[in-house]
Amino acid sequence: MGEPEKGKLADCYIITDDMWQTAVMSSPSFQKVKAGQQVNKTTPQSEQKRAETDCGAARMANEANPCPCDIGDRIEYGGLGKEIQIEHVQAYITKPSADTEKAVIVIQDIFGFQLPNTRYMVDILAVNGYTAICPDFYLGKEPWKPTNDWSQFEKWRADKDPTKINKEVDVVLKFLKDHCNAKRIAVIGFCWGGVATHHLILQYPELKAGVSHYGIVREGEGRYDLKSPTLFIFAENDQVIPLDQVASLEENLKQKCPVDFIVKVFPGQTHGFAHRKREDINPQDKPFIEEARTDMINWLNKYV
Repeated sequence: MGEPEKGKLADCYIITDDMWQTAVMSSPSFQKVKAGQQVNKTTPQSEQKRAETDCGAARMANEANPCPCDIGDRIEYGGLGKEIQIEHVQAYITKPSADTEKAVIVIQDIFGFQLPNTRYMVDILAVNGYTAICPDFYLGKEPWKPTNDWSQFEKWRADKDPTKINKEVDVVLKFLKDHCNAKRIAVIGFCWGGVATHHLILQYPELKAGVSHYGIVREGEGRYDLKSPTLFIFAENDQVIPLDQVASLEENLKQKCPVDFIVKVFPGQTHGFAHRKREDINPQDKPFIEEARTDMINWLNKYV
């Protein structure tokens, strides 16, 4: 199976002036840019919050004992979209400047649907022509916070099962079809949302494509019968997901998956790199961050 077709990298970052008019920036340092320029996400050093993690070899993740992940470089970003209420589900939604019948459901990581980094990814999708929506699949429950006690992580996630979101997904799908004229819908997710994405691609044939970013690999029969083409993005130096689990996933998919898929590991990268690592202050990682985002867009463009 071939790699996703490579597109123009800049296409993933262009913010047009008319879309920017709807943005509400949450930081004075977030300056307006002209159409065609790359977004400047400068943030004062005092605002760059990083979570401490004691993940080590002894705590390499598996399904039973995942290691809490680092929040990375949190950006100060207000977003181009708005929050809405869909029945019992709150969501952040951004629409492209032109009408479209294509939509993408974006699934949050453990830090919740209001994390600016995730909303930035939602807006990237909108700029590239998709109605993009990020529902709060925690249904108002507190997301994980970098200041929380890591020893309480298992207790925190007990009532936040990424495979128990079908009711909410049904609500969101109906909204996209009835109110956004969506006829071709895909799903992407990060971390916790990567697991949820894998689950939904197994359950919903109507989803045209999926992109799972560093979702913990869950073994077992029935995990490989994907209903739609799926791109799996992983990091080589991920303390949350061992590479042998990634290799096992790929091998099982080769044997059992009836649709197109790619399992791609990015060298030298860590968990969360594609959406929680700032390319402007991590120059050595910038090519991989941009490549992962471009692969995501190209995969969606190919199948949605």
